[in-house]
Amino acid sequence: MKTSLKGTKLQRFKGSKVNQKSILFTLFSLLFTLYSIAQEKDSTKVNSLDEVLVSAVRVTTKTPVTFSNLDKKDIKYRNLGQDIPILMNYMPSVVTTSDAGNGMGYTGIRVRGSDATRVNVTINGIPYNDAESQGTFWVNMPDFASSVESLQLQRGVGTSTNGSGAFGASLNMLTDNYASKANGEISSSYGSFNSQKNTVKFSTGLLNDHFELAGRLSRIKSDGYVDRASSDLKSYFLQGTYVGKTTLIKALVFGGTEKTYQSWNGIDAEKLNENRTYNSSGEYTDEAGITRYYDNETDNYQQDHYQLHWSESFSDKWSSNLAVHYTKGKGYYENYKEDADMADYGLLPVDAINTTDLVRQKWLDNDFYGTTFSVKYKDEKLDVIFGGGWNKYEGDHYGKVIWARYASQSELGDHYYDDFSTKTDGNIFAKANYQFTEKLSFYGDLQYRNVKYKANSAETGLVDDNFNFFNPKAGLNYEINQKNTLYFSYARANREPNRTDYEGGNVKPEKLNDFELGWRFNSEKFQLNSNFYYMAYKDQLILTGTLDDVGAPIRSNTDKSYRLGFEVDATIKLSDKFLIRPNFTLSSNKNVDLAVEGQNYGTTKIAYSPEVIAGNIIVYSPLQSLHISLLQKYVGEQYMNNIELPAAKLADYFVNDLNISYEIKPKSIFKSILITGLVNNVLDKKYVSNGYMYDVYPYYYPQAGINFLAGLTLKF
Repeated sequence: MKTSLKGTKLQRFKGSKVNQKSILFTLFSLLFTLYSIAQEKDSTKVNSLDEVLVSAVRVTTKTPVTFSNLDKKDIKYRNLGQDIPILMNYMPSVVTTSDAGNGMGYTGIRVRGSDATRVNVTINGIPYNDAESQGTFWVNMPDFASSVESLQLQRGVGTSTNGSGAFGASLNMLTDNYASKANGEISSSYGSFNSQKNTVKFSTGLLNDHFELAGRLSRIKSDGYVDRASSDLKSYFLQGTYVGKTTLIKALVFGGTEKTYQSWNGIDAEKLNENRTYNSSGEYTDEAGITRYYDNETDNYQQDHYQLHWSESFSDKWSSNLAVHYTKGKGYYENYKEDADMADYGLLPVDAINTTDLVRQKWLDNDFYGTTFSVKYKDEKLDVIFGGGWNKYEGDHYGKVIWARYASQSELGDHYYDDFSTKTDGNIFAKANYQFTEKLSFYGDLQYRNVKYKANSAETGLVDDNFNFFNPKAGLNYEINQKNTLYFSYARANREPNRTDYEGGNVKPEKLNDFELGWRFNSEKFQLNSNFYYMAYKDQLILTGTLDDVGAPIRSNTDKSYRLGFEVDATIKLSDKFLIRPNFTLSSNKNVDLAVEGQNYGTTKIAYSPEVIAGNIIVYSPLQSLHISLLQKYVGEQYMNNIELPAAKLADYFVNDLNISYEIKPKSIFKSILITGLVNNVLDKKYVSNGYMYDVYPYYYPQAGINFLAGLTLKF
């Protein structure tokens, strides 16, 4: 797991260092052992992977939870190298951003105004959020969309899941299902800013009707819209699947390496008007007074994931799922520091000289491992899941000076700081759907979660915290008729602070009461989902809009705050050729009696929480093989701090993308030839999707104007 290499991106723990090759060997040895044991069983299909691997964290329309699904076919025409948050951009209440400006490299997502640290992310039910920062770094998994079968975004608290508590949304992803027949795929794309993606996939199909081996290799490169905001991303995905009559076993190994030139400084208002692509990262003045840019001002990280899932169906009513996992992460970011104070790096003055130019690396090296489990009982009226998980995160953070103009007494390899942290997270839960009558059903969900966190650093001091959280949830689902359903739910969530929060001292855990009231309509040509939500927070850790000295967002507790909103999304089939998918969110997001440094500001708007978010997708298919889509996104104005400072306001924006795809199905050699084109920001809108405040001065992350990507996919 990666604690951001941008800012707190270097929070690494001391702990057991597990050999990756031995983990890989152990997982696949166990898989083959289980396969051998199960050879005597029949070879008919088990339940779909959706039910087997993610039934403990996913919901259906029978559950009173607000959610949206996105599957492989929904994103395949736009899967040309941009990150998963960008592919999710048109889902309800979602706002996305990109540091490099073109959707590659570091990207971010907010849901209902809540940032990525508050969106719980799981992969096959395994937690993905970094344990310390609670953030999600998609740059560590480039082209992961090519290995995702489907994803579900639950807005609000959602259901009980593994990992840190959801304070805005839960996102669970299911990796590729197994294929019954052998197949292969080669895809390449190229576009603006020298952006390119190359992917190779394969599957053996089910061998002997039981066993499948599948994999993927990918590479993504881009110069980025922002100056020098380049990215060089490589990833792999390998899975072995055993399918029996009552058994599903799945072993996965996936990961990636990333090297991105830093582009997280943003630009001030003057540069925004004069030179939108300016990047101050790496800039320094040499001894001759010439402005230069350090060529290795980069973020470098490798992350490898190992998962083993065993699902068993004991009868028509009973089934279970057991998973073990391990994640290894290691990397650093490198900076050129001009006129650095030598004492800050453990260097003694040289004669009368006490500052020096130097190049530093901040390292993160961590291990994350644990288990998740669930048991499910289902009959005609009752659907119950008992489950939980135990996970541990451990590692180190340290810094090195690899060059200095005045090196003083230092030796190569010296550390100028060493921090450590450990975090243990365990939870148990029970969920139940009970059908009272043919039309009325009840949902209940109880979770107990324990978190132990220890840290030692110059910023946080000594931290030794232990949290015990009880998170109840309940709701009713009422089917008026075959087309109309009403639901109401209440959910309680508690959440621990992250590493950076401790820097401010006296930090408190957060509490949330989430109320959801919804109506679903479903007919052959028209589907509508609408809901009201009220999220009442106690001690919410809100973004202040400022960053600390290493670029991490600073948050602080506010006593009372709330998010009140109305969401609508629909699918309208106008004809066999026309389809429209609109959605919008209207909301009010407020701090109540906000106090900052002893001054009371009254009721103010929560930072980074636009009151209007809207999306729309218009699909025209004149031929079965030709699809033309216009994708539209509107994000209302928002503030970058909580005191509604005029300079902190981000303007609203409306962006249009055009997506065209044409598929040919030859009778020989290839099963399919897919040609795709994507024109982003087709109207060349000059807009900013994110920013921060430096005291009273705003800094912005400008997004690219009109740009394109084109791709070719060959399936055989």
